[in-house]
Amino acid sequence: IEVKTKFPVARIKRIMQADEDVGKVSQVVPPAVAKALELFMIALVTHSATEAKSRSSKRVTAQHLKQAVLHDEKFDFLTDIVSKVPDAPPPTAKDDSEGDGKKKR
Repeated sequence: IEVKTKFPVARIKRIMQADEDVGKVSQVVPPAVAKALELFMIALVTHSATEAKSRSSKRVTAQHLKQAVLHDEKFDFLTDIVSKVPDAPPPTAKDDSEGDGKKKR
């Protein structure tokens, strides 16, 4: 997977140094953290996209992210965060008898 998004190393260093417990940060640490963040995002988005595809959805939603986190043990640390996301409603058949087919605004 080719990722075109790069995380800003300077911002990562600034966030790390904002913590009082962190002293000096070596030059190689922020790029390593940026690469780890990229790999984490690839894994999470890939699992979420797989979940969306299994549900015949063209868009990845918060519910797909939640299911990806709940189905994979390596994302267990995110369980508290995704518990706030409401569960996906059960799929229902669309009823076209409600109107003349025009979208409501």
